[in-house]
Amino acid sequence: MTERTPRTVLLRGGAVYSPADPFATAMLVEGEHVAWVGSDGAAEAYAQTADEIVELDGALVTPAFVDAHVHATSAGLALTGLDLTGSPSLAAALDALTAFVAARPRPDGVLIGHGWDETRWPEGRPPTLAELDAAAGGAAVYLSRTDVHSALATSALRELTDGLADRPGHHADGPLTRDAHHAVRKAALAHLTADQRRAAQRAALARAAELGIGALHECAGPEISSEQDLAALLELAAEGTGPEVFGYWGELAERGGVETARRLGAVGAGGDLFVDGAIGSHTACLHADYADADHTGTSYLSAEQVADHVAACTEAGLQAGFHAIGDAAIAAVIDGVRAAGERLGADRVRALRHRIEHAEALDDKTVAAFAELGLTASVQPAFDATWGGPDGMYVQRLGAERAAALNPFAALLRAGVPLAFGSDVPVTPLDPWGTVRAAAFHRTPEHRISVRAAFTAHTRGGWRAIGRDQDGVLVPGAIASYAIWAADELVVQAPDSRVAGWSTDPRSGTPGLPDLTPGHPLPACLRTVVRGRTVYRADAG
Repeated sequence: MTERTPRTVLLRGGAVYSPADPFATAMLVEGEHVAWVGSDGAAEAYAQTADEIVELDGALVTPAFVDAHVHATSAGLALTGLDLTGSPSLAAALDALTAFVAARPRPDGVLIGHGWDETRWPEGRPPTLAELDAAAGGAAVYLSRTDVHSALATSALRELTDGLADRPGHHADGPLTRDAHHAVRKAALAHLTADQRRAAQRAALARAAELGIGALHECAGPEISSEQDLAALLELAAEGTGPEVFGYWGELAERGGVETARRLGAVGAGGDLFVDGAIGSHTACLHADYADADHTGTSYLSAEQVADHVAACTEAGLQAGFHAIGDAAIAAVIDGVRAAGERLGADRVRALRHRIEHAEALDDKTVAAFAELGLTASVQPAFDATWGGPDGMYVQRLGAERAAALNPFAALLRAGVPLAFGSDVPVTPLDPWGTVRAAAFHRTPEHRISVRAAFTAHTRGGWRAIGRDQDGVLVPGAIASYAIWAADELVVQAPDSRVAGWSTDPRSGTPGLPDLTPGHPLPACLRTVVRGRTVYRADAG
């Protein structure tokens, strides 16, 4: 049978962000790959034979974004369920819950919402169980806190959760944390129907496509989702109508995590394999007490367990990864990875590019250890934009000195540590340009990086994190996953004098990106293309 000639698409009349030609205004795509980039004049040679010509009319073409840490079903449920992210007070949140329940027929299952944050409310506290039950009118409701490491659960949902009162983190009249939270979340998600799950996943993938995101790293696991959830998501993504999805399964090798990851088609046994929790929920594991609590948080895994998992993954040729936010948790991962290197050989461990997710509380010694061990930092700049600054949650929980040391992106970059940016949606929303802006305009100036470096971390960085070094750039031979943007004047932007910048003179050969100065409108996505397939068009109605 004769092989079909790949479809060719010529884009011209815009600006193409490519290291192959910093002055490129046109690009040719053949099938799933970029075939050529160059000038409009040279593009005339391809115009007669192209199957489609896209007139850019001055628009910007860039590689599609990669969000390196998502929870697609939870993100979709936040989009389609009760969103409390903007609730200005406890009273407003309870009123929103009442209205949400009233607008729906009383279900047999569980109603799900997300995003409450008591640190932003004038009352300064979450609701009591009695207040929650009254607002919910007896319905079974699960409401995750903004960091997704604690949750509110009505009495009706608590009754659906076996052995809840005996689990660590159970609180009879307040938010659930630790094992109690994991159990109630599992009970809530277990009551989702297959149609509800698929609708949520479709909503999340569609939203990502609308924002110019071409690939997602789904961080699944037995404590945050389920095997069925990840399998369904990967099956949906394989239909090819939206972004690509690369799955991670966060379960220890000693519990079958490597085998399960392989069976599910995951690219790694990691992601949200919890070493600790989150700062906002007082469960990130610290060396010193919280500023507003007389404890150091929660530790879920020891350095020895980390070492065993990394060794097993390395022997299986599979990437490992861990959720670690607090300095004590990160130290446990560092010690464990180093111990695995001593068992198997440091080069063999480094070759797998094992990951640490979030990695917020770092000092110079820890940053150096990342570089030494070949670790990838999968980080979320929107965390700083949301909770940083002198009046933010980080200062409340840690005090000003420790808060100012969080999320040191510039130090990681200087040390040569690979960065992969993500959102951790629904913790913070899918917002790729906002993420780049958050890194470039970090609330602590010495942690800022250039817009160009931040953009690379949110495009090519996500591909490098899964060992695909050739992708995430628009050069001949790379996959044709790109986005087209309506953007104002393009600039070469280093927003702080301490950040290395590039000449703004066009003769320097440095391609420009949109101006992301706070207050400027972010670029609007006109089209998203994944492996040569259009998955979103703004003009498609």
